[in-house]
Amino acid sequence: MTSADPRTNPDNFCYRHPDRQSFVLCQRCLRTICPACQTPLPVGVICPECLAEQQKGARSAEVKRMPGRFARKLRSDRPVVTYAIVIVTIAVYLLQLIPVVGGTITSALAFAPGYVVPGSGAPFEPWRMLTVAFVHSTPLPFHVALNMLALWALGRSLEPSLGKVRFLALYVLSAIGGSALVALIAPGSAVVGASGAVWGLLTSMIIIGRHLGVNILPIAILLGINLVFSFVGSGVSWQSHIGGGLVGLLVGYIFSKTRARKRQGLQAALLVAVGVGLIAVTVIVPGLLYL
Repeated sequence: MTSADPRTNPDNFCYRHPDRQSFVLCQRCLRTICPACQTPLPVGVICPECLAEQQKGARSAEVKRMPGRFARKLRSDRPVVTYAIVIVTIAVYLLQLIPVVGGTITSALAFAPGYVVPGSGAPFEPWRMLTVAFVHSTPLPFHVALNMLALWALGRSLEPSLGKVRFLALYVLSAIGGSALVALIAPGSAVVGASGAVWGLLTSMIIIGRHLGVNILPIAILLGINLVFSFVGSGVSWQSHIGGGLVGLLVGYIFSKTRARKRQGLQAALLVAVGVGLIAVTVIVPGLLYL
Protein backbone atom coordinates (compact mmCIF):
# COMPACT_ATOMS: atom_id res chain seq x y z
CA MET A 1 0.00 0.00 0.00
CA THR A 2 1.36 3.46 -0.86
CA SER A 3 2.35 5.64 2.09
CA ALA A 4 1.10 9.20 2.40
CA ASP A 5 4.67 10.35 3.02
CA PRO A 6 6.59 10.10 -0.31
CA ARG A 7 9.91 9.91 1.54
CA THR A 8 8.95 6.48 2.97
CA ASN A 9 7.42 5.14 -0.27
CA PRO A 10 9.96 3.19 -2.42
CA ASP A 11 7.75 3.69 -5.50
CA ASN A 12 8.72 7.36 -5.42
CA PHE A 13 12.45 6.62 -5.58
CA CYS A 14 14.53 5.70 -8.64
CA TYR A 15 14.75 1.93 -9.00
CA ARG A 16 18.42 2.25 -9.95
CA HIS A 17 19.25 4.86 -7.33
CA PRO A 18 17.12 4.22 -4.21
CA ASP A 19 18.46 7.37 -2.54
CA ARG A 20 17.12 9.65 -5.29
CA GLN A 21 13.51 10.70 -5.05
CA SER A 22 11.53 11.04 -8.30
CA PHE A 23 7.95 11.09 -9.48
CA VAL A 24 8.69 10.30 -13.16
CA LEU A 25 7.86 6.87 -14.62
CA CYS A 26 9.41 5.02 -17.54
CA GLN A 27 7.03 5.14 -20.49
CA ARG A 28 7.42 1.38 -21.13
CA CYS A 29 7.90 -0.43 -17.80
CA LEU A 30 6.36 2.28 -15.53
CA ARG A 31 9.20 2.10 -13.03
CA THR A 32 10.32 5.28 -11.27
CA ILE A 33 13.47 6.84 -12.71
CA CYS A 34 15.54 9.84 -11.65
CA PRO A 35 16.73 12.55 -14.07
CA ALA A 36 20.10 10.82 -14.51
CA CYS A 37 18.39 7.66 -15.78
CA GLN A 38 15.88 9.32 -18.06
CA THR A 39 16.10 9.30 -21.88
CA PRO A 40 13.55 11.68 -23.44
CA LEU A 41 11.14 10.32 -26.04
CA PRO A 42 8.68 12.24 -28.22
CA VAL A 43 6.17 11.42 -25.50
CA GLY A 44 7.52 10.78 -21.98
CA VAL A 45 10.87 9.27 -20.97
CA ILE A 46 12.38 5.78 -20.96
CA CYS A 47 14.70 3.94 -18.55
CA PRO A 48 18.14 2.55 -19.56
CA GLU A 49 16.99 -1.10 -19.70
CA CYS A 50 13.99 -0.34 -21.88
CA LEU A 51 16.16 1.88 -24.09
CA ALA A 52 18.67 -0.95 -24.62
CA GLU A 53 15.87 -3.38 -25.44
CA GLN A 54 14.35 -0.96 -27.92
CA GLN A 55 17.69 -0.38 -29.67
CA LYS A 56 18.33 -4.13 -29.86
CA GLY A 57 14.96 -4.66 -31.51
CA ALA A 58 15.66 -1.89 -34.02
CA ARG A 59 19.02 -3.46 -34.94
CA SER A 60 17.41 -6.87 -35.40
CA ALA A 61 14.77 -5.41 -37.70
CA GLU A 62 17.46 -3.65 -39.72
CA VAL A 63 19.39 -6.90 -40.14
CA LYS A 64 16.23 -8.64 -41.36
CA ARG A 65 15.64 -5.89 -43.90
CA MET A 66 19.23 -5.98 -45.14
CA PRO A 67 19.42 -8.07 -48.36
CA GLY A 68 22.02 -10.77 -48.84
CA ARG A 69 25.13 -10.35 -50.96
CA PHE A 70 23.52 -11.94 -54.03
CA ALA A 71 20.40 -9.77 -53.69
CA ARG A 72 22.51 -6.63 -53.30
CA LYS A 73 24.39 -7.45 -56.48
CA LEU A 74 21.13 -7.96 -58.36
CA ARG A 75 19.85 -4.58 -57.14
CA SER A 76 23.08 -2.76 -57.95
CA ASP A 77 23.86 -0.93 -61.18
CA ARG A 78 26.61 -3.39 -62.05
CA PRO A 79 25.84 -5.23 -65.31
CA VAL A 80 26.14 -8.64 -63.65
CA VAL A 81 23.89 -10.33 -66.22
CA THR A 82 26.14 -9.08 -69.02
CA TYR A 83 29.23 -10.34 -67.21
CA ALA A 84 27.57 -13.70 -66.52
CA ILE A 85 26.62 -14.21 -70.18
CA VAL A 86 30.15 -13.29 -71.30
CA ILE A 87 31.73 -15.69 -68.78
CA VAL A 88 29.44 -18.59 -69.68
CA THR A 89 29.89 -18.05 -73.43
CA ILE A 90 33.69 -17.90 -73.17
CA ALA A 91 33.69 -20.99 -70.94
CA VAL A 92 31.63 -22.90 -73.53
CA TYR A 93 33.99 -21.74 -76.27
CA LEU A 94 37.00 -23.04 -74.34
CA LEU A 95 35.22 -26.38 -73.97
CA GLN A 96 34.62 -26.39 -77.72
CA LEU A 97 38.40 -26.30 -78.25
CA ILE A 98 38.88 -29.60 -76.43
CA PRO A 99 39.27 -32.48 -78.92
CA VAL A 100 36.31 -34.89 -79.10
CA VAL A 101 34.45 -33.13 -76.26
CA GLY A 102 34.31 -29.83 -78.18
CA GLY A 103 32.61 -31.36 -81.19
CA THR A 104 29.98 -32.98 -78.99
CA ILE A 105 29.21 -29.68 -77.26
CA THR A 106 28.92 -27.82 -80.55
CA SER A 107 26.62 -30.47 -82.00
CA ALA A 108 24.44 -30.41 -78.89
CA LEU A 109 23.95 -26.63 -78.77
CA ALA A 110 24.09 -25.42 -82.40
CA PHE A 111 20.89 -24.58 -84.26
CA ALA A 112 19.48 -25.97 -87.49
CA PRO A 113 15.87 -25.48 -88.62
CA GLY A 114 15.30 -29.24 -88.68
CA TYR A 115 15.38 -29.32 -84.90
CA VAL A 116 12.19 -27.24 -84.67
CA VAL A 117 10.26 -28.41 -87.71
CA PRO A 118 8.10 -31.46 -86.94
CA GLY A 119 8.56 -34.29 -89.42
CA SER A 120 12.02 -33.16 -90.53
CA GLY A 121 13.60 -36.38 -89.31
CA ALA A 122 15.70 -34.60 -86.66
CA PRO A 123 14.77 -34.75 -82.96
CA PHE A 124 12.49 -31.92 -81.81
CA GLU A 125 14.80 -29.68 -79.74
CA PRO A 126 13.44 -26.12 -79.74
CA TRP A 127 15.80 -25.00 -76.95
CA ARG A 128 18.54 -24.84 -79.57
CA MET A 129 17.01 -21.54 -80.71
CA LEU A 130 18.56 -20.10 -77.54
CA THR A 131 21.59 -22.31 -76.88
CA VAL A 132 22.98 -21.35 -80.29
CA ALA A 133 24.01 -18.04 -78.70
CA PHE A 134 26.51 -19.84 -76.45
CA VAL A 135 28.52 -21.69 -79.13
CA HIS A 136 30.77 -20.15 -81.78
CA SER A 137 32.85 -21.20 -84.75
CA THR A 138 36.29 -22.60 -83.95
CA PRO A 139 39.27 -22.63 -83.80
CA LEU A 140 39.86 -18.93 -84.56
CA PRO A 141 38.57 -16.76 -81.70
CA PHE A 142 37.50 -13.76 -83.81
CA HIS A 143 33.85 -14.79 -83.92
CA VAL A 144 33.38 -15.16 -80.16
CA ALA A 145 35.71 -12.24 -79.38
CA LEU A 146 33.77 -9.76 -81.55
CA ASN A 147 30.40 -10.89 -80.20
CA MET A 148 31.51 -10.75 -76.55
CA LEU A 149 33.17 -7.37 -77.03
CA ALA A 150 29.94 -6.00 -78.50
CA LEU A 151 27.89 -7.61 -75.72
CA TRP A 152 30.16 -6.11 -73.06
CA ALA A 153 29.99 -2.63 -74.60
CA LEU A 154 26.22 -2.68 -75.15
CA GLY A 155 25.35 -4.42 -71.89
CA ARG A 156 27.16 -1.86 -69.73
CA SER A 157 24.78 0.81 -71.03
CA LEU A 158 21.59 -1.15 -71.54
CA GLU A 159 21.47 -3.34 -68.44
CA PRO A 160 21.59 -0.50 -65.86
CA SER A 161 18.93 1.36 -67.87
CA LEU A 162 16.55 -1.55 -68.37
CA GLY A 163 17.19 -3.56 -65.23
CA LYS A 164 18.61 -7.06 -65.12
CA VAL A 165 15.43 -9.03 -65.80
CA ARG A 166 14.41 -6.89 -68.77
CA PHE A 167 17.92 -6.99 -70.19
CA LEU A 168 18.02 -10.77 -69.93
CA ALA A 169 14.59 -10.99 -71.58
CA LEU A 170 15.81 -8.79 -74.43
CA TYR A 171 18.91 -10.95 -74.96
CA VAL A 172 16.98 -14.23 -74.87
CA LEU A 173 14.20 -13.05 -77.19
CA SER A 174 16.70 -11.57 -79.66
CA ALA A 175 18.62 -14.85 -79.79
CA ILE A 176 15.38 -16.74 -80.44
CA GLY A 177 14.41 -14.17 -83.08
CA GLY A 178 17.66 -14.74 -84.95
CA SER A 179 17.04 -18.50 -85.01
CA ALA A 180 13.45 -17.95 -86.09
CA LEU A 181 14.38 -16.05 -89.25
CA VAL A 182 17.01 -18.63 -90.11
CA ALA A 183 14.32 -21.33 -89.90
CA LEU A 184 11.90 -19.29 -92.01
CA ILE A 185 14.10 -18.29 -94.94
CA ALA A 186 17.19 -20.52 -94.74
CA PRO A 187 15.84 -23.95 -93.79
CA GLY A 188 18.88 -25.82 -95.05
CA SER A 189 21.46 -23.94 -92.97
CA ALA A 190 23.02 -24.52 -89.57
CA VAL A 191 24.25 -21.64 -87.44
CA VAL A 192 26.25 -20.88 -84.30
CA GLY A 193 26.96 -17.66 -82.44
CA ALA A 194 25.45 -14.87 -80.39
CA SER A 195 25.19 -12.46 -83.33
CA GLY A 196 21.38 -12.46 -83.37
CA ALA A 197 21.20 -11.66 -79.66
CA VAL A 198 23.84 -8.91 -79.98
CA TRP A 199 21.99 -7.40 -82.92
CA GLY A 200 18.85 -7.30 -80.78
CA LEU A 201 20.72 -5.29 -78.16
CA LEU A 202 22.02 -2.92 -80.82
CA THR A 203 18.68 -2.21 -82.49
CA SER A 204 16.84 -1.89 -79.17
CA MET A 205 19.25 0.89 -78.20
CA ILE A 206 17.97 2.92 -81.14
CA ILE A 207 14.37 2.76 -79.89
CA ILE A 208 15.22 3.19 -76.21
CA GLY A 209 17.78 5.92 -76.86
CA ARG A 210 15.32 7.86 -79.01
CA HIS A 211 12.69 7.84 -76.26
CA LEU A 212 15.27 8.90 -73.67
CA GLY A 213 16.51 11.76 -75.84
CA VAL A 214 19.96 10.24 -76.39
CA ASN A 215 21.95 10.92 -79.56
CA ILE A 216 21.42 7.71 -81.53
CA LEU A 217 23.52 8.68 -84.58
CA PRO A 218 26.64 6.73 -83.46
CA ILE A 219 24.46 3.67 -82.84
CA ALA A 220 22.83 4.01 -86.26
CA ILE A 221 26.24 4.27 -87.95
CA LEU A 222 27.48 1.18 -86.11
CA LEU A 223 24.32 -0.67 -87.11
CA GLY A 224 24.82 0.31 -90.76
CA ILE A 225 28.41 -0.95 -90.75
CA ASN A 226 27.31 -4.25 -89.23
CA LEU A 227 24.51 -4.54 -91.76
CA VAL A 228 26.94 -4.21 -94.66
CA PHE A 229 29.30 -6.73 -93.09
CA SER A 230 26.41 -9.16 -92.59
CA PHE A 231 25.81 -9.36 -96.35
CA VAL A 232 29.39 -9.18 -97.68
CA GLY A 233 31.21 -11.21 -95.02
CA SER A 234 31.86 -14.85 -95.77
CA GLY A 235 30.27 -17.45 -93.52
CA VAL A 236 28.00 -14.86 -91.89
CA SER A 237 24.35 -15.70 -91.27
CA TRP A 238 22.66 -12.45 -92.18
CA GLN A 239 19.31 -14.08 -91.45
CA SER A 240 20.29 -14.46 -87.79
CA HIS A 241 21.45 -10.84 -87.63
CA ILE A 242 18.29 -9.44 -89.19
CA GLY A 243 16.00 -11.70 -87.15
CA GLY A 244 17.62 -10.70 -83.87
CA GLY A 245 17.61 -7.05 -84.91
CA LEU A 246 13.90 -7.05 -85.74
CA VAL A 247 13.02 -8.64 -82.41
CA GLY A 248 15.27 -6.12 -80.66
CA LEU A 249 13.32 -3.29 -82.28
CA LEU A 250 10.02 -4.85 -81.17
CA VAL A 251 11.14 -5.45 -77.59
CA GLY A 252 12.67 -1.98 -77.38
CA TYR A 253 9.34 -0.53 -78.52
CA ILE A 254 7.48 -2.55 -75.87
CA PHE A 255 9.84 -1.29 -73.18
CA SER A 256 9.45 2.32 -74.28
CA LYS A 257 5.64 2.14 -74.28
CA THR A 258 5.22 0.30 -70.96
CA ARG A 259 7.66 2.17 -68.73
CA ALA A 260 5.02 3.25 -66.21
CA ARG A 261 4.79 1.10 -63.08
CA LYS A 262 1.09 0.48 -63.61
CA ARG A 263 1.87 -1.06 -67.03
CA GLN A 264 4.46 -3.58 -65.82
CA GLY A 265 1.94 -6.41 -65.98
CA LEU A 266 1.17 -5.56 -69.60
CA GLN A 267 4.89 -5.43 -70.36
CA ALA A 268 5.47 -8.91 -68.97
CA ALA A 269 2.49 -10.28 -70.89
CA LEU A 270 3.73 -8.77 -74.16
CA LEU A 271 7.22 -10.20 -73.69
CA VAL A 272 5.79 -13.66 -73.06
CA ALA A 273 3.60 -13.27 -76.15
CA VAL A 274 6.64 -12.37 -78.26
CA GLY A 275 8.50 -15.46 -77.08
CA VAL A 276 5.57 -17.80 -77.62
CA GLY A 277 4.83 -16.24 -81.00
CA LEU A 278 8.42 -16.65 -82.20
CA ILE A 279 8.50 -20.31 -81.25
CA ALA A 280 5.05 -20.98 -82.71
CA VAL A 281 5.90 -19.34 -86.04
CA THR A 282 9.23 -21.17 -86.20
CA VAL A 283 7.61 -24.53 -85.51
CA ILE A 284 4.56 -24.17 -87.75
CA VAL A 285 5.46 -22.02 -90.77
CA PRO A 286 8.56 -23.87 -92.11
CA GLY A 287 6.63 -27.14 -92.01
CA LEU A 288 3.93 -25.57 -94.20
CA LEU A 289 6.33 -23.91 -96.63
CA TYR A 290 8.70 -26.78 -97.20
CA LEU A 291 6.46 -29.83 -97.21
